[in-house]
Amino acid sequence: MPRYVTEERVAHSADEMLALVADVEKYPAFVPLCERLVVRGRRTEGAREIMVADMTIAYALIRETFTTQVTVDRGASTVAISYVDGPFEHLDSTWRFTPAGGHACTVRFVIDYEFRSRLLAAIMGSVFDSAIRKFGEAFRGRADQVYGTAADRESVEAAATAGRPSR
Repeated sequence: MPRYVTEERVAHSADEMLALVADVEKYPAFVPLCERLVVRGRRTEGAREIMVADMTIAYALIRETFTTQVTVDRGASTVAISYVDGPFEHLDSTWRFTPAGGHACTVRFVIDYEFRSRLLAAIMGSVFDSAIRKFGEAFRGRADQVYGTAADRESVEAAATAGRPSR
């Protein structure tokens, strides 16, 4: 069963990255292989937002839809995805966001999955694995697009500082 773990420091705050990953309806715009995502239900339990979502992944002529439960825990700075139904034997993933000083955080992403069908695993396995390996890049690029790059922030801060009178 494939397992992928990555941890990297990004130039965006933990709150920004959590909000970006929690905004699942936007995934078709930037997540590799994600053709469609529909949130079927949403509820709040204390500080946690829980969604049930259908995601359609597509590659060439193959399209598969699967259902997951997405739990956004702002207090713990995590997003946990657990498998409900579809072409997998199992699929679980977790995002964890840890402040790393300044306007940065460490993003840890873990995913375990196994396709139910050997045929589908043979056809989609390497493509799905490759797409997962591009998730970090896709989310980092989306964060730069939504929140601006570190260079953009430095430019704004420099302009604001330049306009202040000296003491």
